[in-house]
Amino acid sequence: MILTRILTLVAFLIGFCGATLTGFSGIAFAQQPLEIPDLPLSPLSVGVEFHALLIAKGGVPPYVWSVASGDLPEGITLSPEGLLAGRPAKPGTFTVTLRVEDSGHPAHSITKDFRATVSAALLLEWLEPPRVRDNRIDGSVQVSNGTQDSFDLTVIVVAVASDSQKATAIGYEHFPLKPGAANVPISFGNTMPHGSYVIDADAIAEIPARKSILRQRLQTEQPLSVAVGP
Repeated sequence: MILTRILTLVAFLIGFCGATLTGFSGIAFAQQPLEIPDLPLSPLSVGVEFHALLIAKGGVPPYVWSVASGDLPEGITLSPEGLLAGRPAKPGTFTVTLRVEDSGHPAHSITKDFRATVSAALLLEWLEPPRVRDNRIDGSVQVSNGTQDSFDLTVIVVAVASDSQKATAIGYEHFPLKPGAANVPISFGNTMPHGSYVIDADAIAEIPARKSILRQRLQTEQPLSVAVGP
């Protein structure tokens, strides 16, 4: 009799514990709906290294990311783990639809549209295109910083002789360019010997915060002729 009562009690406890564990298990493993939080992408700039890890919630991790429609900016790739990385090659605005899929059985997936603007990190433009005046070549360029980083900027302008390919410096500036600075003018000019010249302007921006270097170049479409001089 005592043995029967003990066995009955053990069976009751096993059943009770099993039911309790089943209930707790159901609570612990209840899946939340798969979702992609509303988190904006960090600013993108041409030529500046970019990294952003996409985030998903709910479902069954790990997740697999892919492009559902549209195109990422040129120079940017998306890994299956959700890492957007690379150096944007061109400025502009883009919209792309990304998909994330979980590891459930069956798997669940959702999509979300992302929109971002790629700014021109370093912009170099002719302000006054090079021109000949007697035995001088003069002109000016303007530079802009489209990022949130400070630039250590160097601008070099040279006149390259069409016959000998000898380069003569006719302009040089080295200075810090603040974030968001726009259309900063830089003049250049020098006397030149008789001859024909192509004008090259180079802007090199070092970004210490990102350990990056940006470069932009301008060149005259046609050689300039200096008729006065030796």
